[in-house]
Amino acid sequence: MILKIVSIFLIGMAVLAMFGKLRVPGQKLLTDRKCPKCGRYRIGKGPCPCGRSA
Repeated sequence: MILKIVSIFLIGMAVLAMFGKLRVPGQKLLTDRKCPKCGRYRIGKGPCPCGRSA
């Protein structure tokens, strides 16, 4: 009985690990939208409010 519980737990942990490795769609697009100087998100095509256009 305890062996069955332990094996189900380990299988569950393996499934959670596989889901943790998945990539979030659009993650690269979000990181490209950040200002390299201050780290704020840029909205639109204009420069960042900190003064540096990236």
